[in-house]
Amino acid sequence: MSTTPLIQNPFRPGAGQRPLYLAGRTHEQDQFRTMLQQDPIAQNAIITGLRGVGKTVLLDQLKPIAQSQGWLWTGNDLSESTSLTEENLARRIVVDLSILLKPLVTLQQPIKPVGLANKPEVLSRPLEHNDLWAIYEHTPGLTIDKLQAVLTAAWNMIEPGGIKGIVFAYDEAQNLADHASDKQYPLSLLIDLFSAFQRATKCRFLVVLTGLPTLYPKLNEARTYTERMFHVMQLQRLSDDEAREAITQPITISKSPLQFSKSTIDTIIKMSAGYPYFIQFIGKEVFDSWIGKIHKGEAASVPTEEILEKLDQDFFAPRWARATDRQRDFMKAIATLPNGEDEFTVQEIVNASQKLLDKGFSASHANQILNALADMGLVYRSRRGGYAFAVPLLSRYCNRQPWNGATPKG
Repeated sequence: MSTTPLIQNPFRPGAGQRPLYLAGRTHEQDQFRTMLQQDPIAQNAIITGLRGVGKTVLLDQLKPIAQSQGWLWTGNDLSESTSLTEENLARRIVVDLSILLKPLVTLQQPIKPVGLANKPEVLSRPLEHNDLWAIYEHTPGLTIDKLQAVLTAAWNMIEPGGIKGIVFAYDEAQNLADHASDKQYPLSLLIDLFSAFQRATKCRFLVVLTGLPTLYPKLNEARTYTERMFHVMQLQRLSDDEAREAITQPITISKSPLQFSKSTIDTIIKMSAGYPYFIQFIGKEVFDSWIGKIHKGEAASVPTEEILEKLDQDFFAPRWARATDRQRDFMKAIATLPNGEDEFTVQEIVNASQKLLDKGFSASHANQILNALADMGLVYRSRRGGYAFAVPLLSRYCNRQPWNGATPKG
């Protein structure tokens, strides 16, 4: 009895999941290569953009580029707990550094001889976390003084080996924040720490931070000189040509017998609007649907409504659920704007709400709601003073939802 060969789906949706083929982003990779050639280090990198635009994937792609040019790479996700205190951030940096250096650095530890006639012995062992933390604890001064001592000691350990430098790469960096009420300034600590090294020492440390668009304004608010310290890579949606590559290349690389037609590719590009996560999500759903139809002997088609319903439930609904009915109607008013997918102003929202609703929003109320939505991660204030949705294609989702607590005019 013959069996149908198993066809593997080449699409990989998921937070930070690396696709089979990284479309676009060549310009950003070239910029990073140039940064690695700096001597001394004068500029670091910020990778920012909406969720689903591929920040974490690009960060992972930069790692082998740095390693191929003789740099070490360390880092982690910056959780909210890491940002609570300066010591929490310090522990994060020291732990990451110790994991990096353990296979590279060997310490010589003398052992006291047993008996008078025996000669002293020396035990070789790898560097441990406690070795670095002991430097931290025994250094007098503030947290920044202690971290400077640790990083200086680490550099002295690796410099003889011809290492070009160390890249400190931290994802989800928008979670970093200063807490003046608690007299804790972890965000300022991170900036001041590496700024001091890059100004006055021979240690070559390069910082790469990735995060939502709220990251750069927070950095600039903490220290105004971050404008000169960081180069911002603002990731946008892919062009149509890049989106087409993101769809076709995984199929080619996986040598799949199943190929998408031009009309199917065009449909995926339109539905995804060029956002890498949505390309992977929709591509996977279309691919799975086609496999099922082929096995049943049915004609292949794109189940648009079913995919949108699943995308709504998996991606948008959990974020939408955080908002009140009034806040949802506020976002629906934004979504009716011609520029609802891009940048909008308070006055535009007010005008739209007064045209649409019996009870529109005042400017003061709009500002209050925008602040609340920003705290929930649904909108953010742009550098030009306007606002934008922090979730890609949220305006389209809003337009698919019914009005809740408001009464539309007419």
